[in-house]
Parts: sequence; structure tokens; C-alpha cells
Amino acid sequence: MIPEEIGIPSARVLLIDNNDYELKMNLDLLEERRELASIREHNYKRQLQKYYNSRVQTCGFDARDFVFRNNEESGQEPPGMLSPTWEGPYKIKQVLSEGAYKLEKLDGTEIP
Repeated sequence: MIPEEIGIPSARVLLIDNNDYELKMNLDLLEERRELASIREHNYKRQLQKYYNSRVQTCGFDARDFVFRNNEESGQEPPGMLSPTWEGPYKIKQVLSEGAYKLEKLDGTEIP
């Protein structure tokens, strides 16, 4: 502060007291702002999910269909840049549930 502001308060000095009040108010409203941001984020994600799910086409397989299996999931081949992406073909022996199948090789041996 310059010496003149000690005796005669200027606008800058008067705003310092108001600034402390404003900072306290911002801290009080911080939780509310976080909740509003969380609600907006949830609504945005729900809209994205609705948009994405409306364009997804389900694909189911029946017993005795031939399929390929992802090599990364099975771990049969060591991962690498030149390793094959898919392995197979395999025949579906049994449909267990939505998206789960029991597979067998073409010669009839069951895949664990």
C-alpha cells in the first residue's frame, strides 16, 4: 500500500474486503458447482450411449456355425506385430448364453 491509501481508502483497498467475501462465497458454492458438472457429465454420457446403442447391430451365431477366435484373447500365439489376429476356423458346439459359445475344432475336439 502506498502511504496515501492508509489515511484515505481508495477503490482498490475497498475491494480487498469485498474480495475476501467473494472468495468465501465461491468456496461455499464449490460443492454445488461440482454436483452440477457431474449431472451434466452423466447426461452427456447417457446421450452418447443412447446414440451409440441405437446404431449397434447385434449378431448372433447358431450351433454348427463356423467362426474365428481372437488370438489375443486365447493366448495361443505369442503377441507381436506379425502374429495372426484370428485363429480358427472353429465350429460352435453349443450356445451357452448371449455372446458365449462352446467351441470345437473341425475334427471334433472340444476347445476349453
